[in-house]
Amino acid sequence: MSNKVILAVLDGLNYQVARDCMGYLNGLIEQQRATLYPIQCELPSLSRPLYECILTGIRPIDSGIVNNNIVRLSHNDSIFSIAKSQNRTTAAAAYSWVSELYNRAPFNAVRDRFTHNDNLNIQYGCFYQWDHYPDEALLLDAEYLRLAHHPDFLLIHPMNIDDMGHKFGLDSKQYRNTVRNVDIYLSNYIESWLDDGYQVIITSDHGMNNDLSHGGILAEEREVPFFVIGSKFMHQDCEVKQTDICGIVCELMNLNHDKPYPRELLLQ
Repeated sequence: MSNKVILAVLDGLNYQVARDCMGYLNGLIEQQRATLYPIQCELPSLSRPLYECILTGIRPIDSGIVNNNIVRLSHNDSIFSIAKSQNRTTAAAAYSWVSELYNRAPFNAVRDRFTHNDNLNIQYGCFYQWDHYPDEALLLDAEYLRLAHHPDFLLIHPMNIDDMGHKFGLDSKQYRNTVRNVDIYLSNYIESWLDDGYQVIITSDHGMNNDLSHGGILAEEREVPFFVIGSKFMHQDCEVKQTDICGIVCELMNLNHDKPYPRELLLQ
């Protein structure tokens, strides 16, 4: 059985909007080919702190990445560093802050936008700096990385949902329709990913509110989706925490690690 994982973090995606608007992913659930779990994000409900939480399993209060303006490398073991230390291949199509956390900080677009360096934690990367960078293009970047480099772990991180939330708010047609569009884009790739032996996780860092922001404790800011697709998941009821995601991915990849994860989520 394959030990490869694709983790898609759809920035700013609220749980209920994912449940209401993502017809393809919910179609997989209806056919018992995927399972959706609700997750409550850690605090503060901000992007850079929660990238670190998802990718290391460490809460923001403990990681020290407590706001979006802290520009430095992570001090913790991440999926990327654990995989690299065990001779696995890593890649990311993601916002530049991910490069700053796990490769080099501060981000230098000329140097870092396209990364191919076996000495870095993220060995292959397509990184972007613009919140409006098209999700459709980002998925193409990710697919290029997958087909060119066959990574054992691939992070996919589009930003348009969050961008529309900041411009128009949670309860807006622009926000909901952007979620629908991402669902369509994903529908073009997921079967190929599964056929290539990947286990697929689709989640978010945080949700969105009607103040055109996030960062606090409102349910709409904290409740995010956690979709799992693949043969190594039990597809049964269980509780998943955001701090479990790193351990779940490491376990799926059969890596030696000390990260927490819910054993009942995975086939043993």
